[in-house]
Amino acid sequence: MDKYVESILAEVRSRGVRIAPGDLKTLYLGGGTPSLLGSAGIQDLLRRFGEATGVGDFSTSVWKKFELTLEANPEDITSDAVRVWRSAGVNRVSLGVQSFDTGVLRWMHRAHDAAGTAEAVRVLRDGGIADLSLDLIAGVPEMLGRDWDRDIDLALALEPTHLSVYGLTVEPHTPLGRWAARGKVREAPEERHAAEFLRAHDRLTGAGYDHYEVSNYSLPSHRARHNSAYWTRVPYLGLGPSAHGFDGAVRRWNLAPYAAWTEAAGRDPVDGSERLGGEERAAEEVYLGLRTMDGLSIHQNDNKTVTPWINQGWAVLGSAGRLRLTPEGWLRLDALAAALTAARSRS
Repeated sequence: MDKYVESILAEVRSRGVRIAPGDLKTLYLGGGTPSLLGSAGIQDLLRRFGEATGVGDFSTSVWKKFELTLEANPEDITSDAVRVWRSAGVNRVSLGVQSFDTGVLRWMHRAHDAAGTAEAVRVLRDGGIADLSLDLIAGVPEMLGRDWDRDIDLALALEPTHLSVYGLTVEPHTPLGRWAARGKVREAPEERHAAEFLRAHDRLTGAGYDHYEVSNYSLPSHRARHNSAYWTRVPYLGLGPSAHGFDGAVRRWNLAPYAAWTEAAGRDPVDGSERLGGEERAAEEVYLGLRTMDGLSIHQNDNKTVTPWINQGWAVLGSAGRLRLTPEGWLRLDALAAALTAARSRS
C-alpha cells in the first residue's frame, strides 16, 4: 500500500503537476477498488497529493462543496473507515454493488451480500457521507436466474442519490471471456439486454431519477460532476496504472501493468498519446452529445439524417434545436452516432 502511494507521488513529481485550488473541480479515486488501501492509506494519499500539487488540505472548509468520490466495495465499509475518509475530505462514495442476488454475487466472486450492502449504506450515512452511488449490472447470463425487478426494488429501497446501470460485457483475456470461449457461459441475448435496459429506465425514472446519461441516473442536483466532465470534454488529469488524461487537445494514457507503472512512475509512466484533429473532435462531439439527456445541437444539414430517427421514436428535437435520444435510441447509440458523423463529414 505504501508503494502505491509513493508511486502516485512520484508520478506527480515526474510530470511537474501543480494545480491552482480554483482549477480543481472534482477528484475521483477509482478505476479499481481504492478502499483496499485502508482508511489510513486513503487519508495519507489525499493529504500528500494535496501537498505535492499545491491544492492544499481537502478536509478544510474551502473544499466543503467540492466533489471528492471514493469507489468502495460494501465489505470495506466500517464506521472507523468512514470517519477517517470523511475527515480526509471524501464526501461521495460509489459502491460496487453489482447485484442483490446471492447467486449472482457468488458467480462474480464478490465478498458481500444484499444485507452487507444495506449495512454499508447505513454506516456511510451515519458517518456523514450521504451522497451515494450504487452500481448495478444488467444482462447477466440467464442460467443465474436473477430477478432484475427485485434488484431494482432493493436498490431503490436504499434511496441512493445516484445509480449506474451497466450491461455485462465479455472481454477477452478475462475469466469470463475464457468461460464463454469454452462454452461454460452463454451471454444474455441482445433482446434481454435491451429489455432490462428499458425496464431500468421505466422503473428508475418513475421513482424520480433523471436518466441523464445512457448508463447513469441521479436524483435532481446529484449528477456525478466528475463523470459529467468527461462527457463535456473538460480537461482532466489521470494518475496511476492505465490512467487516462486529456488537456483539451491531447489524450494520453499510462502503462497498464502495475509493476511497469511503479517502475516508470519517477520518469513519467506514459504509454501513448494522441492529438485530436478536426475529424476526431467532430466525431466526439456527436457521440458525447448523443449519450446525455442534454443532447446535441443540430445543424440544418443534419435534418435528412435525424428526421427518420425522430419518426421511429429514437430521438426528440427540442425547441432549442438540440437533439436528444430516447431510451430506444440509446440502445442504438453507436450506430446513430456513426451515421450522423459520416453525414456531417460529407456535407
